[in-house]
Amino acid sequence: MANTKNKSILNKLFEAKNTHKEIAPKINKDEFIKVIKSRRSVRIYNDEPVLEKDMLECLDLTVLAPNSSNLQPWEFYWVRDKSKKEKLVKYCLNQPAAQTAQELVVCVARYDFWKPNAKRMLNLFKEKGDSVPKSAITYYKKIVPLAYNQGPFGTIGLLKKIIVFFRGIKTPTPREPGSINEMKIWAHKSTALACENLMLSLRAYGYDSCPMEGIDSKKIKQLLKLPRKAQISMVISAGKRAENGVYGQQLRFDNKHFIKIV
Repeated sequence: MANTKNKSILNKLFEAKNTHKEIAPKINKDEFIKVIKSRRSVRIYNDEPVLEKDMLECLDLTVLAPNSSNLQPWEFYWVRDKSKKEKLVKYCLNQPAAQTAQELVVCVARYDFWKPNAKRMLNLFKEKGDSVPKSAITYYKKIVPLAYNQGPFGTIGLLKKIIVFFRGIKTPTPREPGSINEMKIWAHKSTALACENLMLSLRAYGYDSCPMEGIDSKKIKQLLKLPRKAQISMVISAGKRAENGVYGQQLRFDNKHFIKIV
């Protein structure tokens, strides 16, 4: 029998009976493997356009990615304006993956979204009425501010780090995020998951992509008029690969260097 005395705060929070049922659909694993293995970082695209309908559907799939506390700390800017797109290519250092791309998406991590999105979640709960467990409402009203609010100049985060240090000596304790820098990492992790969703979605729709980090993030922020707290995660180009679009065979080190069974 499980020891109820050792239940974590998250277990206690969500121990209310869950009435939601969602059956997992059957998946053709061979097709999924094909999508994974055929996704390559394409450097040169051909002239075939990406259909607007397809791009919109891929972007819809992008934001279905898992993310921390469902706070969705991201934004995705599909740059279609011709003038802005020309500048964006320049700010991507005129690399072929940007120059030949049919479409460009700027992926932005927003660590400052925790607060407004927590309010949005509570508003959604209010619309749903009694179907939302009280524990979920408690989570967004109390736990989320406790976990993500770092205070002015990170003062609350510093205090939390001290408390967590002493509590963590004997008790397993969530330790991050405990500073503004850790909040940035927090947002980038969720945004990167969504970026992978976008690239795999494009591949499943018959297109290709390339995640670009060789960029002038400051100039891109200025181009899109992003606020100071917005963080450029990457720019993803999209299109259909040219015959010479992939620069070489995919190389990976032996899995033994990375996969550890303990």
